[in-house]
Amino acid sequence: MKASGTPAGGRKKSKEWFEALMIAALFAAVIRVFIVESYRIPTSSMESTLMAGDFLFVNKFVYGARVPFTDYRLPSFDEVEHGDIIVFKYPEDRSLNYIKRCVALPGDTLEIRNRELFVNGSRVPLPEHAGFLRQMAPPGYAESQIFPRFSGYNKDQYGPLRVPKQGDEVPLDAMHLPLYAAIVSYEGHALSVSGDRVFLDGRPAETYRVEGNYYFVMGDNRDNSLDSRYWGFLPEGDLVGQALMVYWSWNPNLSFFAPMEKLSSIRWERIGLIVH
Repeated sequence: MKASGTPAGGRKKSKEWFEALMIAALFAAVIRVFIVESYRIPTSSMESTLMAGDFLFVNKFVYGARVPFTDYRLPSFDEVEHGDIIVFKYPEDRSLNYIKRCVALPGDTLEIRNRELFVNGSRVPLPEHAGFLRQMAPPGYAESQIFPRFSGYNKDQYGPLRVPKQGDEVPLDAMHLPLYAAIVSYEGHALSVSGDRVFLDGRPAETYRVEGNYYFVMGDNRDNSLDSRYWGFLPEGDLVGQALMVYWSWNPNLSFFAPMEKLSSIRWERIGLIVH
């Protein structure tokens, strides 16, 4: 008869602990990949709705989580709606996650007049904690960094612009290429131009049928946000999830080498805040 403290008994307990840890790690990985993930707000582009230094839970299954190492997405439980605060892959560097507010859906026509947002002709009120930092850019003043290039728009006077929807037939010519070239490329097609002619996958083309849905997003800090006004339409395939709740918040500029100052910067009033 073996005593309970024998090496064999110890090995059995170690194996049980290892198996329990592996199962816990597997469950944690599944939750993180498919259900809920943590996200830290790195910049002030959503202030004062969300602050730099806020830590959020992001609902990933609501729009259909992506299966790792594939292009397949699980079925969605809901659709993006006007005003949703969403996390997505930044279209110009998909290794980065961005967070903005969705202001226009596929098929919507968006316009900004004197800083006021209009969608399908109706004025959209500014979100409760949104705002501006600088003077308004006047009509007729063109910002070179604004999307699409050569449009003559600026951050405060923008559009009208239709957000592409699956099945839309869009023109392919010199005037419209800055508007749709990124979409054509994202959907796996090659564009080239020779003189006044546009070639799609090596063949002359005057139009293109959009294969997916797209969104237009903006930061609540309207004067300090790298959003769709600067880089264009957000593909549906780049959606990560919907912001849920702030679970932690403190000043990100304070060093961990000053622990008392860091701890004293905790924003207790923000912890548990539902994001909307």
